[in-house]
Amino acid sequence: MTEKTAPPQQNEIPVFRLQKMFLKDLSFENPNAPDIYFAKIEEPKIDLKLGLKHNKLENDHWEVVLTVTADLKNKPDEKTLFLIEAEHAGIFLLKNIPEEHLPRVLGVDCPTYLFPFTRQILSQATIDGGFPPFLMEPVNFHALFENAQREKRQKMA
Repeated sequence: MTEKTAPPQQNEIPVFRLQKMFLKDLSFENPNAPDIYFAKIEEPKIDLKLGLKHNKLENDHWEVVLTVTADLKNKPDEKTLFLIEAEHAGIFLLKNIPEEHLPRVLGVDCPTYLFPFTRQILSQATIDGGFPPFLMEPVNFHALFENAQREKRQKMA
């Protein structure tokens, strides 16, 4: 006799849904304008930092915040072209997701969903600042998550 498993009840089906996306903070600094527009610009030196944080809200909602800081300097003279910082966030409904999967959803799926919009915000801000669009390369949040997990395991060992 084969054993049948009952289909999950409607209220047990995992739910992953973006409820709201918003900009928490945006800063664009152009300290050497207008002189920088007349300088010979070679391929700039880019110092890029990514950050991710999340916190639980109420009723199965989570806030996930993707932070990007980019400092671009002209290579020959190390003059700052611009410095841009953004905190871009989303409120996600994460319901009936098993506890063991929650870190991966928060650390991979949520920022993967937010990133293209964050990238567009940064690109438009640099255009508005008088520069060509700053187009970030795609980010592999899965690889970043796996590396962080591996480092955490190594520290515990």
